[in-house]
Amino acid sequence: MFFKDFAITIENISLIYEIYDKPIDQLKQFLFPRLLRTFGIKSDEYFRTHTAIDNVTIKIHKGETIGIIGKNGSGKSTLLQLVCGILSPQDGMIKINGKLAAILELGAGFNPEFTGRENVYMNAELLGLNKSQIDQRFQQIANFADIGSYIDQPVKFYSSGMYVRLAFAIIAHVDADILIIDEALAVGDAIFTQKCMRFIRSFKQNGTILFVSHDISSVKNLCTRAIWIDGGKIKLDGNVTEVCDAYMQDSLQHLYGDSVTLNPLIEKPTLSVDEKLSDERKEVIIYKSTAELKNNMHISDGWTTGAVTISSVKIERIDGTDTEIFSGGDEVELTIVAKCNETLDRPILGFILKDRLGQELFGENTFYVTKGKECIALNGQELEAKFIFRLPMLQDGNYSIMASFASGDPYNHIHHHYIHDALILQVHSSNIRFGIVGIPFDSVSLNIYRNQESIMSFRL
Repeated sequence: MFFKDFAITIENISLIYEIYDKPIDQLKQFLFPRLLRTFGIKSDEYFRTHTAIDNVTIKIHKGETIGIIGKNGSGKSTLLQLVCGILSPQDGMIKINGKLAAILELGAGFNPEFTGRENVYMNAELLGLNKSQIDQRFQQIANFADIGSYIDQPVKFYSSGMYVRLAFAIIAHVDADILIIDEALAVGDAIFTQKCMRFIRSFKQNGTILFVSHDISSVKNLCTRAIWIDGGKIKLDGNVTEVCDAYMQDSLQHLYGDSVTLNPLIEKPTLSVDEKLSDERKEVIIYKSTAELKNNMHISDGWTTGAVTISSVKIERIDGTDTEIFSGGDEVELTIVAKCNETLDRPILGFILKDRLGQELFGENTFYVTKGKECIALNGQELEAKFIFRLPMLQDGNYSIMASFASGDPYNHIHHHYIHDALILQVHSSNIRFGIVGIPFDSVSLNIYRNQESIMSFRL
């Protein structure tokens, strides 16, 4: 493919920093090598090196929304600064195809002595708008930022949230082709975050987004592809769900340290969630929302410490009807059965229902059933957890149920057996659902009155 097919092309870039332990070492490095070279003498080096970005190659198609994930210090922000031209790589090449707008670290690009208004004009002009265009759009930018009279105050007096409001408002109105966001929404309030998310979803229809976040749910929600950066290198690049799940397992392993080892259930996922599902469709006649259930444990990925084994995950109707087709509103019982291979204190069994992007829609666990009570599962004992609830009305699509066995409490625990897609639900809905999860309503009615007298009534 040619460069024109890509919004961003990154080829074999590297960036190495020189780290000086003492200020005097920087002066020595500046003087001694130059002086000694004149006499043909090799000088010592007075610094150590840190490779921030190590031979990274990424190609991003136009219209892609890509999440960049990784722990603090892994090189995510440095990579974005290279893409934006704030830093220059020592090796390799970066090509940008289109107008780029970015929010990087808090307040980047703002002059703290300027007012918000002055910073709007300065930044928008740097992003390609002329004064006449900025004049026309200023009120829209101010309304989006919604910081009131602070727009005419120096930004050095702004809170972190106000910084982000103004910065995001600017990039939302400069007709960019490529949007780069580095953890900017983390300091925004709920209302402004929702406003930004609406803009991002609209921008996704025609633009390219590079999104850095520690919020894995947001990455799964917004992106179809994820890139995991670790130690300045690309550790994994691919489907957003698979990359985020692998990153989550690695993060937990670092958290647990040497106390346990999380072993993969299978070496690598052989099928995506969509591929695990049959193409067979069952005709929907009666139900507003039906779900076809498939047991997926035999090919599901995840991890285990070996301390326990989840042997069964199933859903059944409370009324005992034996079928694999469920409807929104059905009262169901989800059962998880597991066997202990070691003695564990405070066992917790639970599940989470996720959509095809890995967003967690709802779930439950057994912690509060045993809270405050002595609960120890001995080696060789079998545990059975049951959850009774009504299925929500789900939109058309594929859903998965994660099952887990942990020990501890909700804030400090170890997942001993974690199965990403233990069950698969393939939902067929004959009615339009509003929102990610709908609920079955007992009644919906419409009454029409004239002069306080009912003349027409509708009820479902």
